[in-house]
Amino acid sequence: MLFSQAEIFAASMLRPWNAYQIGIALGLWALAHVLRAILGPRIRNWMATREGWPKWRMRILVVVHQRLRPIFFVILLWIAVALMREFTWPSRSYVLGIIATLATAWLFVVFLTRLIRSKVLRRTVRYGAWTYVTLHILGLTSDAARLLDRASIEAGEFRLSLLLIIQAIVILGVLIVVARFFTTTTSKRIQSNEEISPSMRVLIVKVLQLAFYGIAFYIGVKAIGIDLTGLAVLSGAIGVGLGFGLQKVVSNLVSGVIILLDKSIKPGDVISLGETFGWINTLGARYASVVTRDGKEYLIPNEDLITNQVVNWSHSNDFVRLDIFFGTAYGDDPHTVRKLAIEAAQGVERVLTFKAPVCHIVGFGDSSVDYILRFWIRDPTQGLTNIRGNVYLALWDAFQENNISIPFPQREVKMLNNEPPNLPD
Repeated sequence: MLFSQAEIFAASMLRPWNAYQIGIALGLWALAHVLRAILGPRIRNWMATREGWPKWRMRILVVVHQRLRPIFFVILLWIAVALMREFTWPSRSYVLGIIATLATAWLFVVFLTRLIRSKVLRRTVRYGAWTYVTLHILGLTSDAARLLDRASIEAGEFRLSLLLIIQAIVILGVLIVVARFFTTTTSKRIQSNEEISPSMRVLIVKVLQLAFYGIAFYIGVKAIGIDLTGLAVLSGAIGVGLGFGLQKVVSNLVSGVIILLDKSIKPGDVISLGETFGWINTLGARYASVVTRDGKEYLIPNEDLITNQVVNWSHSNDFVRLDIFFGTAYGDDPHTVRKLAIEAAQGVERVLTFKAPVCHIVGFGDSSVDYILRFWIRDPTQGLTNIRGNVYLALWDAFQENNISIPFPQREVKMLNNEPPNLPD
């Protein structure tokens, strides 16, 4: 039926007035191309002078400028249709009216799909909408639906047609987009609520995502007409798969829920796990993102955060105590050395003054008196090595100004007998 109607439509295009209308449409397209070449640069120059306009208005202008040719074409088409209906019989502008309607609908689809950020999704929706709009305007939706329904696979009482697949994709796609919108909106409000702890915010957001997407899938499946009782076998197979092949995945998921509930770590905490030291960027359902000072981002499985020893530098508060060791010569007064070390540490930026640094003697070494200098900071995310280096540099400057020497090991070699040994002939 669809192909026969297509043959009839193609044959009707060979009639004189229909051919004339197609020729008029092609001429209007060429005229739209000329108008785009003439007015496009002028409109661009005018847009360059609108520096104070908001970004959203400039983006609209950019999209319109990119579609000047089809915009001119649609305007010219409707002007031609209005003139032909005024001065000729309505039948002599019928084809031109269809072309104008199609061009207008396609143009609206282009503008609406620009709201979709993903390029792949945008193109998929755009081509699908173009196809549906074209079939609807030409009155071929029923024939196309019957044709798609005939392309099916049957196994007993189960029947899967191409029409059902397309309906499922469209319905589930729309419901998932709606669920994503509600999830994003709700998540922003929850994340901005300072009364909720960061770990609980992440947990609430994950639960809402699961709930919204689960509801969208359930409604979509019911709207298509699939019997959910048939999913019992599938759920059993999934359970067996979880028991054998997805143990690590499930373990990480459960570990992630435990971490969020017991608040052992939360976004923003500074942790060290093995040789990895950094701060928690995000907590996911399967892993935690840890960003180090050198810009690397480690994706640590949640199971490792549960089973391994984790040092949380900012679990209960942001205060972190750092220790550095140094030594001075035996000839230097230790009371003066301790005083200079404390003053030098207090003069370094990021070292806390209300938690005063302390300096103690920890031993008498082979060539030096050994000290430990302890000081506090409250911003471990800014780095630990750099603050230690700054304190060492402040110690060096203070010791140089006050003639405090930092000894180094020295060794003496004594020759007991300088006479050469007697060698046999």
